[in-house]
Amino acid sequence: LAVPALANAQAPDTLKKIRDSKTVTVAYRTDAMPFSFEGEGKQPSGYTVEICKRVATSLEQQLKTPLQVKWVAATSQNRLELVQKGQADMECGSTTATFSRMEIVDFSSAVFVDTTGLVTRKTSGVKSLAGLAGKKVGVVSGTTNQTALEAALKRQLVGANVVAFKNRAEALAALESGSIDAFAGDKVLLLGLGMQLKDPSQFEVLADDLGFEPYAIVLPRNDSAFRLAVNRGLAQVFRSEAIAEIFRRAFGPNA
Repeated sequence: LAVPALANAQAPDTLKKIRDSKTVTVAYRTDAMPFSFEGEGKQPSGYTVEICKRVATSLEQQLKTPLQVKWVAATSQNRLELVQKGQADMECGSTTATFSRMEIVDFSSAVFVDTTGLVTRKTSGVKSLAGLAGKKVGVVSGTTNQTALEAALKRQLVGANVVAFKNRAEALAALESGSIDAFAGDKVLLLGLGMQLKDPSQFEVLADDLGFEPYAIVLPRNDSAFRLAVNRGLAQVFRSEAIAEIFRRAFGPNA
């Protein structure tokens, strides 16, 4: 009887923490446009960020107390750790929910579904994954994109050389310099690279879909009450007209 009692005692109580501090701490990616990035005035912006702002408002209503939102910048390397160690109550970016990640954090209901895609230089002549045989393909290390890319190459028997980078900026610099022939990433993020490339007209996103990427809000593990509260907030957002406005603002009026 003591074992489950001890496990429950160690479970986080994020709602109590938020209620007592009157603050919800939200980690966000600064480089995941159009989902999460620093917009005008270095303010957190993007599709997932806007959803999380409304979830924070829902938490205010559920807890019946005004809350301050504290934003914490995150990278693809530390986004899970920030939540795991309690330095953020949630992470709002372009994080894919996977079983392996569920060993250290939890996830909300899905907020978006994407796939892993490829961007190449038009002059490379590459039109599909098969055309990358013998070429170098960049990817951010430790991401689900790396897993999807390596699985697709193995499945289709394509002998490409996978080059892992620390972050997207390094990979894009390598693509522009020609030291890699392609870069694998979430397809919507690849389509939004225009502002980060010196000459976007020289590049194209291929039609290939290499992997399924269900995005969700990262939450503390073993805190079902907080997960339920966040999912209630998401349900409110997706049932309202606000989601259409958020979507058009992130992806354009014709999306």
